[in-house]
Order: sequence, then C-alpha cells, then structure tokens
Amino acid sequence: MTESNIQDRDHVGLTDTFASRRYFRKFEAITTHLVRVAGYMQADGALSKSDVKVLTGYLSALNFTFRALSMKYLLVGRETGRFFGSLAMDKRDSGFPVASELMTMANDAQQAERHLENMPSEADLKDQMVRTIISDRQIPTKLQFALSQRLYYQELLKGELFWSRNDPVCEWLGTEGERRRFLLHWSVYDSQLNLPVIYLMELEDTGKIALPKDQRRWPEAQAHLMAQSLGELKLVTIAKGFDEDFDNLHPKRLRRFHLGPMYSSAYTEQSGPLRRVLGAARAPEGQDWALAWTLEELESERVIEERTGWFSKVEREIFALDPFGGRGVDTGATHTQRAIILPQPPFQVLAEENPPGFAEVRKYVVSKAGQVLRY
Repeated sequence: MTESNIQDRDHVGLTDTFASRRYFRKFEAITTHLVRVAGYMQADGALSKSDVKVLTGYLSALNFTFRALSMKYLLVGRETGRFFGSLAMDKRDSGFPVASELMTMANDAQQAERHLENMPSEADLKDQMVRTIISDRQIPTKLQFALSQRLYYQELLKGELFWSRNDPVCEWLGTEGERRRFLLHWSVYDSQLNLPVIYLMELEDTGKIALPKDQRRWPEAQAHLMAQSLGELKLVTIAKGFDEDFDNLHPKRLRRFHLGPMYSSAYTEQSGPLRRVLGAARAPEGQDWALAWTLEELESERVIEERTGWFSKVEREIFALDPFGGRGVDTGATHTQRAIILPQPPFQVLAEENPPGFAEVRKYVVSKAGQVLRY
C-alpha cells in the first residue's frame, strides 16, 4: 500500500454540519484549558514567565487558526450551490486537521483582500438574509455560505494565526557577564504527524553585533533552524548542528513541545489505553476527549574549546543526555516529560484502571466549571 493510500485511509472529512461545529468547539475549549495548564507549570517552576508568554502566544494563534477554519467550514454538509469540500482531519495519529489545511489557508491569506473586495459587506449579506426569510420564506443557505466565507477571509486578514511554518523570533533575556542572552522561539505544523510543534532555544551571543540586529547572522540562523525543525530529528542533533555552524552563538537549552495527539471517542480511532478509557467513560458531549503532549528538553552540561586554526579556538557545547537506562542516547534529550489534559469523567476511569505507562505522566483534569487541577 502506498503512502498516499495510507494517508487517505487515515484522513477523514467532517461532512456533517453539527459534527464539524462540535469538533471546533472542542478545540476552542482545549486551547483555553492549555493556557491554564501553562500557568500551573509556571507556578510549579517548570516554566518561566517568558516561557508562558511565548507558549500562550502560540496557543492563541492556534485558537485563531481553528476559528478561521470553523468559519470556512461553517456550512459544511448543507446545500450551498457550490462544492467547497470539508475539513480533512487525521483520525488515526493526531486528531488534528491535516497539514494541507494550513497550507491552503496560508495561500488563501495571500489573496484575502482580493476576495473581500469582490464580496458584499457583512451588513449587506445580513440584510439580504432577513429579506429572504421574511419575503421569500426560505432558509438563506447560499447567503449564509457567502457570509461564512467573508468571515473566514476577515479572520485571515487579521493575522496572528498558527501557520505551517512560524519563523524564529528573538527575545532579549539579559546578560551573563559580557555575553548577551536571548530566547529564540519558533514553531511548525508537523506534516508527517499533523501536530503543532513549538521550539524554544536559550543561547548566549558573543558576536560583535547583537543577533537580532546582525544582518548576516540572524537570517542565516533563522533559515538554519527552520530547516532543522523536523520531528524525526533529535534535539541533540539540532543543537549540535547549530552550535557547529555558528561559532559565536552558544545554545544552552533547547526545548520542544509536541501538542497532541487529541483523542476523542466521537472523532478519532487511535489505539492504546486512552482510547479504551474514553470508551469506558461514556462521557457526555464536550467531555469525551483527552489531549496528550510531550516536552523534550536538552541542556548544555559543559563547554570545551576546539581549535579552528593556528591561533584561534572556539567554544563547543557538550550536552547532557538522560542518564537513566541509556534513554538519552535514544531520545537525544536531557529530560522528556509527558502529560495529558482531560475532563473529569475519563480521568476517573483512568485512575481506576491505572494502565501501565501512566504513572509518570502528569495529569491535568478539567472540572465541569472549567477549572484545571493537577494530579
């Protein structure tokens, strides 16, 4: 079976209007809960204030992306007079939209102004809808579709969305002696796993010109990092490559957040304990989900000097790998932390069944009131 056939089997279009809308409401709630989880992690000392600011920014962008897609597919399954497809979702590996949805959205964003220029205004469309309902006594489906597409392009025009590639941003952290310290962050939508991935790198800069103002190094660093932002690459591979290519940029800490998969008894077909837990919980609508995520972290252990010529030397980082059971060699990270967030009904089943492998997984539980508790 070819790769494209496997993907076709694993991807499904949400063609039912109500199922599509429930799907987007579910993700809107999940991203809101994740912001609260980031606050918990800051209180626990796992994240700094600047880390939380960066993560909540990407989560907000992800929420805006889902909002735009919800407008695009608002009338899916209805007779609109025009075939426009349905949201393609990865039902087996991630529970998220497939990467091609974000790529199409990026292309639509390039032409959003042109589309809006040729569309009636929001007020005109609503006025026509009222007249159709009152005078013609018909459901104005085609006008509703036209309005949904206008709202979609308006969301794209606002910007600040999570794209398939979100280039590195450089933020000042302070100084360490005479060295400048920066936080670099960027993100991608993994096209193989259909998951958002966020990177944070803390580095020291010993160049003559500060990195974000250096017209040579900064574009090169951005291009290098984006080219290495592949899920199959280990953190140690990414960090070593960066360290060796930039003699006066010293990566001290690199982290990678994999957001997902999202499990839902109504939408996904993943295997494993969480699927069984959700099935056994029989939770009501809106509480039949679980979101897993993984944080990989790589830290510099020490520095050595390496000769680069007759009279010159450069610093090279030696990174600490997980010392337990040789796992660091396999993962390419100093620490790997796994966590899940889920509503109370499936958590109760998870706690009762206590499946293998979940003892070290951090659990964040959402109450009916929307509060997030850590277990």
